[in-house]
Amino acid sequence: MAWNEPGNNGQRDPWNRNRQGGKSPLDDLLNNARKRLGKLGQGPGSLLTGVVVLLVVGLLFSSYTIIGARQAGVVLRFGEYSRTLPPGFHLKLPQPIESVTKVEATRIRSVTDKVAMLTKDENIITIDFTVQYQVDDSRKYLFSLNDPDGTIGAAAEAAVRSVIGSSDMDQILSAAGASLVAQAQETLQKTLDTYDSGLRVTEVSFQNVAPPNEVKDAFDDVNNAREDKQSIENAALAYASKVVPVARGDAARIAAEAAGYKAERVARATGDADRFELLLKQYKAAPEVTRKRLWLETMEQVMAKNPKVIDGSDGRNIINLPALQGSPAATQPDAGTTGAVVSPPAGNAAGKGAQP
Repeated sequence: MAWNEPGNNGQRDPWNRNRQGGKSPLDDLLNNARKRLGKLGQGPGSLLTGVVVLLVVGLLFSSYTIIGARQAGVVLRFGEYSRTLPPGFHLKLPQPIESVTKVEATRIRSVTDKVAMLTKDENIITIDFTVQYQVDDSRKYLFSLNDPDGTIGAAAEAAVRSVIGSSDMDQILSAAGASLVAQAQETLQKTLDTYDSGLRVTEVSFQNVAPPNEVKDAFDDVNNAREDKQSIENAALAYASKVVPVARGDAARIAAEAAGYKAERVARATGDADRFELLLKQYKAAPEVTRKRLWLETMEQVMAKNPKVIDGSDGRNIINLPALQGSPAATQPDAGTTGAVVSPPAGNAAGKGAQP
């Protein structure tokens, strides 16, 4: 019932100027709200009150947001970028003043494609590649690109074509092809940074790199020949690693022996030279005595181990001696050979008229 209907006698004053029973203004406000909610749909005033209440509740529920642990919230105020919210509970202005768009910031996205490309040496090769990326800047991801997945797919194909087109077929199919993957990732990241895309490439991989089916058999033969070459080279290196140390050891041993022989010869020559200088001094001091002493010492060395015959007859007798057959015993002289003696290798002298 409206407050100005006939018969209310002024008891339903909306400003509550006539209070009874000592009730507080808050109690009156709650009672009025309860009555109006109870009469929802029974009059224009009650309907308006319900709409207002629902509107207030909606505003309260739209004044906060919860951002997940793997998300980032981009806040728009009247359609314009305001701020980026980290994970957690956040208060904001109610809609339609501010709205929040949640972006999966840490989720790894991927794009896969298979293309046929032309190499530097004008060969055709088929490559399956996969690009993994994630959002690095949520604002740029939402507003810089209309189709982020399609854009990164086209940019990845362009980067791979650029790298493959500047490389030879042998380089791509060999172990050096791993470096091409890093080059493709670097080229793709530079392209995305130029687009201001807010994306970060985490990995680029080539799953299958193969020539066309028409020439696959020929390329397989080339690869087999390359593997055989590598195997032979490895066997040669293994043989060299086994033989070379032995040869080096022999060379070191021979060099050491030569060095020792050299040192010995030099030392001996130096000693002989020193001894000769000493003999020269003695010879200058007493030539005759030194000459005789040297002759005697030389004869002593020459005759030390030879059988000796001493003739004390001053050459008057003829001595006929049989050849010694290695016997240490002295051979007896023939008749008429008095005054002669044959000494055995031990150096003992015996016989008639012998002289020591």
